[in-house]
Amino acid sequence: MQSISASQRPLRAIRPPLLRTLAAVFMAPCALLCALVVALLCALMSGPVRAQDGAEAPRLDVPYVPTPQSVVDRMLDMAKVQKGDVLYDLGSGDGRIVITAARRYGAQGVGIDLDPKRIREARANAATAGVEKQVKFIAGDLFKADLSNASVVTLYLLNSVNRDLRPQLWRQLKVGTRVVSHAFDMGEEWPPEKTENVDGRVIYFWTISDANKKAAATAASTATSTATSTATSQTTSKAPGAAAMPVRPQP
Repeated sequence: MQSISASQRPLRAIRPPLLRTLAAVFMAPCALLCALVVALLCALMSGPVRAQDGAEAPRLDVPYVPTPQSVVDRMLDMAKVQKGDVLYDLGSGDGRIVITAARRYGAQGVGIDLDPKRIREARANAATAGVEKQVKFIAGDLFKADLSNASVVTLYLLNSVNRDLRPQLWRQLKVGTRVVSHAFDMGEEWPPEKTENVDGRVIYFWTISDANKKAAATAASTATSTATSTATSQTTSKAPGAAAMPVRPQP
């Protein structure tokens, strides 16, 4: 059979390979673009990340960092936890402080955490430790919690959160309630009664006193008076006043 050069081949013999090459060149970026568009649409349609129970995942003010067990043990020792105590752990994480207090001392415990994932983990840990009947874990905002039943309060939060929480502790807790914080103090307004260092970590200890309760009552009274005064001032400013008499020009 006679061979022919490329320049001599009929046009229809050259066109199919050329078209396939051009199609491959243009289709690759088109496929990538389509994949990106689909991924973006899926992300938009899926909406915000949601927790397992169907609620939107909360915005956490404090990152989850567990307290070392050696620090947990010393915190409970400093608070002199015993059977009959009711311990509230604010920002309870995996529940280790509440669970240790229940298992070692026979105390009742309540853990409060904003993250439902941590609450599920804490409940599972309590069941494993066999203390699920002595403790409970609540998913919620600790600033909206009723802490009045606590005889011991433990915290591992942040300096700013501790200081925002201080008025609530003074207002809600009974005189004699022990408060123990890992790593963070309560500001100059409430210096700790004692501090200890465990494995390079500082633990702070306070007891709710009559002076704390009086300070809380004074602050509440001042806030009420200020709110009342502001409301009265706003009401007065909105009331219709008497029309001003025109000033007659001097002859």
